[in-house]
Amino acid sequence: MSLRTAQRASLVDQVIEQLKEQITSGSWQLHGKIPTETVLAEQLGVGRNTVREAVRALTHAGLLDCRQGDGTYVRATSELSGAMARRLRAAEQLEILEVRRALEVEAARLAATRRTDADIVVMETALARREAAWSSRDPDAFVEADLAFHVSVVQATHNRVLIDLYADFSAALRASIAAAGGSLEQNYIPHDGIVRAIAAGDAAAAEHAGHACMEHILIALTETQELT
Repeated sequence: MSLRTAQRASLVDQVIEQLKEQITSGSWQLHGKIPTETVLAEQLGVGRNTVREAVRALTHAGLLDCRQGDGTYVRATSELSGAMARRLRAAEQLEILEVRRALEVEAARLAATRRTDADIVVMETALARREAAWSSRDPDAFVEADLAFHVSVVQATHNRVLIDLYADFSAALRASIAAAGGSLEQNYIPHDGIVRAIAAGDAAAAEHAGHACMEHILIALTETQELT
């Protein structure tokens, strides 16, 4: 980590910007623990109170999560994803999945018309990892692998706005996927049809495959809720 000694003017604002840079650049990993106040104060050349104020501001913005007696963790990689995380925590599971459907169906359609050979390799690799995670019956691994697959499809659209939006959305989406995965334990949802359609450059088939995948999840979730 390369933090610069803070200069004069607003030390808190400078520290906020430097800590934010560590988060957005990936130097501090999502869900990872950040250095202690003492360590940060020494690296930045400021007092612990200044660091504490900066951390408090980033916690309020949704980027950090202060856990009493444990430490501070990276909650989101941008203010937008932090805001999304707060909003999604208060949303119904069905509402979240409906937004996922809109984003992912359009992503599949666009990816079919814009994907490169390299994109297909990335998607196939992500799909294989998803299959392996499912076979291992490791819920956490499956959530990450499933999300990585959908991210690979979105990246294949080469639409920078959609990619950035999905990145922010997906940072807040893990809990949704985990909840859906738990309720769908007996309902395997194959994703190979999405890859085949995208690889073939068939936008209509890719859109249909993406829609069918999300409909499967929505129907199963609705059935599960009706039973509870």
